[in-house]
Amino acid sequence: MEIAKSVGLVTGGASGLGAGTARMLVERGGRVGILDLPSSNGVEFAAELGDNAFFVEADVADEASVAAAVDAVAEKFGRIDVCVNAAGISPASRVLSRKGDMHPLDVFRKTVEVNLIGTFDVLRHAVRVMSQNEPGPDGERGLIVNVSSAAALEGQVGQAAYAASKGGIVALTLPLARDLAIWGIRVMTVCPGIMDTGMLAGTDEKRREALMDIHVFPKRLGRPDDFSSLVATFMETTLLNGEVVRLDAATRL
Repeated sequence: MEIAKSVGLVTGGASGLGAGTARMLVERGGRVGILDLPSSNGVEFAAELGDNAFFVEADVADEASVAAAVDAVAEKFGRIDVCVNAAGISPASRVLSRKGDMHPLDVFRKTVEVNLIGTFDVLRHAVRVMSQNEPGPDGERGLIVNVSSAAALEGQVGQAAYAASKGGIVALTLPLARDLAIWGIRVMTVCPGIMDTGMLAGTDEKRREALMDIHVFPKRLGRPDDFSSLVATFMETTLLNGEVVRLDAATRL
C-alpha cells in the first residue's frame, strides 16, 4: 500500500499515538480523517495539518456516532485505505482495595466498551468501506491497525480492566485477518510499551526517569513518531498480516 494518496481513518487522532499517525500520513502525501471526542483539540489539529486532514467528532463507545463518523470520512475523501484504532482509556483499580472496596463494575464495563468493543465497531464500519476499494498489488484493499498494550501480556496491579480490554484486541488479531482475507484486508496489532503520550501527563521527572530505566534499550520513552513509523512499515509491507508487534524497547513489565 502506497502512503502517498492513501486515505487513513484514525481514532484518538487528536493526540498521542493517533495524532502522530495522522501527521505522518499527511506529511507523506496521504489524507486523514481524525476521529476524537468533541472535547479534544481535533479542530485545531486538523487545521494545523491542512486541507488533507478532516476532523470528525466521534465517541467510539457510541454506535451511532461511529457509523456517522466513518461515513463522513468516506464521503469526504471517497475511500478509506487504512484504519488505525488508537482511541482508548486506562483507568486503574484493584479488584479489592486495601480498604476492602470492590472494583467498580461500571469502570470495568466502560473500559471494555471503549477499548475493545469500540475498536471492533470502528473497524467493522471501516472494512465495510474498504471492501469497495479497487484492489491494488496482491489484491489488497485495506489495512486495519489496532492498538493494544504491553499490559495485555503483562498487566500490572490495578490493570484488570485495562489488561482484559487490550488482551481482547490481541486475541482478535488472527481471527480478523482470516475473516477479512477474502476482501484483501490485512490486520495488524501493536502492543506499545511505555510511551510519552497524554497518559503520562503530569508525571514528574523522577518518575519519568524510572520508567525510562525499565527499557532495555534505548533508554528513553516511546514517542508517537516511533508508532507512526511502524504503521508506515505495515502499510508498505504487504506480507505483514495477522501479527502482534511489541513496540517497547524489549521491556517486560
